[in-house]
Amino acid sequence: MSSSPSAWLQRHLHRIPKGEVLDLASGAGRNCPPLLAAGHQVLAVDRDPILLAEAARLGADTLCHDLEAEGAVWPFAAQRFAGIVICNYLHRPLFAHILNSLADGGVLIIETFGQGNEQYGRPRNPQFLLAPDELLGLGQYAPHCSLHVEAFESGYVEVPAPAIIQRVCIIKAAQPCAAAHDNH
Repeated sequence: MSSSPSAWLQRHLHRIPKGEVLDLASGAGRNCPPLLAAGHQVLAVDRDPILLAEAARLGADTLCHDLEAEGAVWPFAAQRFAGIVICNYLHRPLFAHILNSLADGGVLIIETFGQGNEQYGRPRNPQFLLAPDELLGLGQYAPHCSLHVEAFESGYVEVPAPAIIQRVCIIKAAQPCAAAHDNH
């Protein structure tokens, strides 16, 4: 995996309104520098405290939390973020929480691996690979909200390494969403 910021994030960074951005599964914070340089407050979340120490050194606020642990609770239920960034991470049970934690008018930027990536390397487990065009269906996780797909790409890439990826930039409608029914 690359230690350079995501080119997809950098391409759509200007769409994120000023405010706090959640960098989910941040690792060492490779996406923190462009977010911080754009004037955002960044909350980097990862389960690895050693990697998060690097994100903190870059200037991000950090939270060490394993979102996939048995009995894990979504720690941001009461927060709303101007942007949420997810690169090279997929845990479908979080999608409803992620969308509910995105502020009205906020931007969700996701870039991760798709089916077919197993021929190029990790991840190979189907649980961690998106089905074709799966990111276009994120609205099913928050049917009470209006989501606008601003940009989407899917397919083979050579940079930073050969892989099958999907990328999406979604804007949550600026008007308040209808009451959410949280099933988790």
